[in-house]
Amino acid sequence: MKHQLSWKVGGQQGEGIESTGEIFSKALNRLGYFLYAYRHFSSRIKGGHTNNKVRVSTSRVSTIADDLDILVAFDQETIDLNYHELHSEGIIIADSKFKPVKPEDTEAKFYAVPFTEMADELGTSLMKNMVAIGATCAIINLNPVVFTDVVEEIFGKKGNTIVEKNMEAIYQGYAFMQENLEDTLAPLALAQADGRPRLFMIGNDAIAFGALAAGVRIMAAYPITPASEIMEYLIDKLPEVGGTVIQTEDEIAAATMAIGSNYAGTRSFTASAGPGLSLMMEAIGLAGMTETPLVIVDTQRGGPSTGLPTKQEQSDLMAMIYGTHGEIPKVVIAPSTVEEAFYDTIEAFNLAEEYQCPVILLSDLQLSLGKQTVEPFDFNNIEIRRGKLKRDEIVPEDERAYFKRYELTEDGVSPRVIPGMRNGIHHVTGVEHDETGRPSESAANRQLQMDKRMRKLDKLPERFPNPVSLHTPHKKPDLLLIGFNSTRGAIEEAMSRLEKEGIKVNHAHLRLIHPFPTEALLPLIAAAETVLVVENNATGQLANLIKMNVGYIDKIKSLLKYDGNPFQPIQLYNGSKEVLQYVYKYS
Repeated sequence: MKHQLSWKVGGQQGEGIESTGEIFSKALNRLGYFLYAYRHFSSRIKGGHTNNKVRVSTSRVSTIADDLDILVAFDQETIDLNYHELHSEGIIIADSKFKPVKPEDTEAKFYAVPFTEMADELGTSLMKNMVAIGATCAIINLNPVVFTDVVEEIFGKKGNTIVEKNMEAIYQGYAFMQENLEDTLAPLALAQADGRPRLFMIGNDAIAFGALAAGVRIMAAYPITPASEIMEYLIDKLPEVGGTVIQTEDEIAAATMAIGSNYAGTRSFTASAGPGLSLMMEAIGLAGMTETPLVIVDTQRGGPSTGLPTKQEQSDLMAMIYGTHGEIPKVVIAPSTVEEAFYDTIEAFNLAEEYQCPVILLSDLQLSLGKQTVEPFDFNNIEIRRGKLKRDEIVPEDERAYFKRYELTEDGVSPRVIPGMRNGIHHVTGVEHDETGRPSESAANRQLQMDKRMRKLDKLPERFPNPVSLHTPHKKPDLLLIGFNSTRGAIEEAMSRLEKEGIKVNHAHLRLIHPFPTEALLPLIAAAETVLVVENNATGQLANLIKMNVGYIDKIKSLLKYDGNPFQPIQLYNGSKEVLQYVYKYS
């Protein structure tokens, strides 16, 4: 009995490859299996190779698998591009319609199955995907009946006949595969799951759900991959609580509209990717200068320019911290799991209002679009904090005086009001200003206001919950692995493999990127023999940030990947071994 299985379905974009993976995953999730699904897709609506790789396990998994047990192919390109992932006991099941050819250099078992022919006999070739799911059931010894609820949920609105035909397609695929599996080939039977109900969601859904739980009522955004699902989720959900999503003409309008809504007292935000964030930079500076709360979600993707819009990368780091002209206080948070994406989104809105500054929630394509099993969220842990927002009538010292919206305070955060509040009148401008907001070019005032804004975040790293997620079993490790965002799962698996070989490994994953958590990271780096920073970019942006803020330049090495694909655990394992061998050789 297998406790873990890796399955991939591939074909041309627009042929229902995503829905095939979705149906397969949903049914297994409801049986209590832990899943991690990652979709490779092209930056066009139809055509081009796409695949959906699903990892199924009886215990928690948090990244894609190194190898592959089963490859379901709807064209030859799927076989040619993906067969190298199959291990020697893997299986290829391919649609016989395209006359599939087995590569000569693979030991995997090969079956041509009439997916399209059986689907046509049932009325439409569209059901070939369901035939493939049935064939998979036979291989992993799974009763097709477990798909009944999912099929009824997806096709029920089309009537019982459609539901019955789709289930019949699954049963026919199951029967064909049962009859044709070689007697010598033991089915890749899955061990039974625990049956516990869990969520199964992408990071973007968790972010959108987190925004809803944080009390957001307005989202202003322009559609862009890989952030659009946040917008789509809230288009459906926000009206139920009296909110709305506004699709703006561009990302500049989205950011400024969110600033205006927050100024009016309504929790609002926007979400985009690298190209959109570039357009928002001036507006981010405006939020910093006017000390208006602003939350922006950046789902990183391959750049520059249009780059690789549907592929993994982590190259927006420096832009998020230093992209604006001039200097403003800014917070950058980087969740690494779907759970963190939910809770950190709520925290982002709290911090934006408490510190009255822009907060960027940094994600990446793998975290945003990778679908994971998630334990139910604990709503008792949700806290709404609105900082120094005044809700009662203001009593001024002088009825004729303007409200000191930018009052010089010890902690750098001034009292805040919403428009229409009695005695709260003040000026708001993007130019430098005095305590009431009136424009001022006085050198003395400039320094006072600049110092006030910049000291806001002095204490944030100390009070931020878990600025660095730690797995540090050793006082003096041979190796410290550091990463951010979605690399966490692959790092954890590589760490486990290295530990089995007697290598002492610690892991630190940055959750707060800016202000940098120097005090939390410094002792970990100091204690390690070697530090390896893992990131999906070409210039080692996180490694450079660590060198700038912590030091130990000679100790810090980089493991980089920027081909558009996420790290696999085996790549981190091999990369770590190579770095350690190099260090030991020349030390």
